[in-house]
Amino acid sequence: MPTLKIHHIGYLVKKIEKAKQTFETLGYQLEQDTVYDELRKVNICFLIKDGYRVELVSPVSEDSVVSGLLKKYKNAPYHICYEADDAEAAYQELTGSGFTAIDTPTPAPALGGCNVVFLMSPVIGMVELLYR
Repeated sequence: MPTLKIHHIGYLVKKIEKAKQTFETLGYQLEQDTVYDELRKVNICFLIKDGYRVELVSPVSEDSVVSGLLKKYKNAPYHICYEADDAEAAYQELTGSGFTAIDTPTPAPALGGCNVVFLMSPVIGMVELLYR
């Protein structure tokens, strides 16, 4: 298995500006201001504290890829993103080990246009794989 390194924890929020302020109250610093992801219809920003990166994800419309998740889980962490030294090999390993891809690798504007793919595990839930 290629080496996987945690890139961030994805945190689903209804109101991104209020969430950003609350995380800053906890000592997080803004790493990247809010970016709109047109494909996924979400606003995204990154904050960092003590080497940990949190990605705030907020839907901007009812047909956003995360609107249903927000209704079900409310404001909550919902995925861990990993970057791999060989993302394609990691993808093959994960899908061969019971993870199911729920989309195809597509560019993520908030990550400099690098491709990401989301996978589901029946045991641990959703993960994101970042292609560098």
